[in-house]
Amino acid sequence: MKHPPKRLVSCELIGLAANQPEAFVQQCEQAYRRRVASLARRILSSGCHIVMLTGPSATGKTTSANKLARAVTQLGRPAQVLSLDDFFLGEGLYPKHEDGTDDYECLEALNLPVLRDCLQRLYETGVSEAPVFDFVTEQPCGTQLVDCRDGIVVVEGLHALNPAITDHLPAQAVFNVYASIREEYADPEGLRCLKTQDLRLARRLNRDAVTRGHDAAETLDMWLHVCEGEEKYIKAFRFRADGILDTAHSYEPCLWSALLTPLLDTVPAEHPGREKLAQLCAELQRFPGLPVSLVPPDSMLREFVD
Repeated sequence: MKHPPKRLVSCELIGLAANQPEAFVQQCEQAYRRRVASLARRILSSGCHIVMLTGPSATGKTTSANKLARAVTQLGRPAQVLSLDDFFLGEGLYPKHEDGTDDYECLEALNLPVLRDCLQRLYETGVSEAPVFDFVTEQPCGTQLVDCRDGIVVVEGLHALNPAITDHLPAQAVFNVYASIREEYADPEGLRCLKTQDLRLARRLNRDAVTRGHDAAETLDMWLHVCEGEEKYIKAFRFRADGILDTAHSYEPCLWSALLTPLLDTVPAEHPGREKLAQLCAELQRFPGLPVSLVPPDSMLREFVD
């Protein structure tokens, strides 16, 4: 599928919309819900029971997978979400990087025979057991029942569009979804000042600090490796998508300045990523600030601000 071009929205236009903050937030949230609902209808119309969903880091693919399943349920069909993370091999079995550290991102970190067998059973019978992975012990710890006979299962993860996972199934058996931010922002001269990668970094920096106990320096250290992995494992297969789920929320640039500026103070002056974060914070100053309290409790953005 050919991806539509990204929208380039003026930061001045965002500033005007933010003069009515509640209405602006509500409009953005409704637009996202409409995109999810439209995709849910397309999937059901396709007749596919297996949906494979991926997207770059911090595009909200995990939350979007659950919202997509909920939208299918609201259309009267059952839906489940299955994470590819549950198919990890486990500690001591992962492939290694050249420096000897575990490579969690490569395809071979997953138990491919079990994964392919699970998908085969889901295609043939609509029912299969799947493993459950315990991230505390770093080992598989049981099984879960997946049933998509009368509905769908959304299989979400880094490698979801890799043909090595689904090439044993008929093409018409699977609906591929690519989650992506499809909106960027321009300065008053019309030049791009905030890229989608900048937005994803903002989301990840705050999420890692709030929910994962990672300081900003750690996230910045990982970011280049994350982006390299995306090019290799995700973006290389995005052409296989049958549908695009745009996870942009036009009001979100107004959230990040207040959240990220304190993180900048925690990054040592000599850290190689400090300049990147400082530039990002400077670009975010173009947007009027909005409080996190305006973000609805069920918003996809809650994955990144809570």
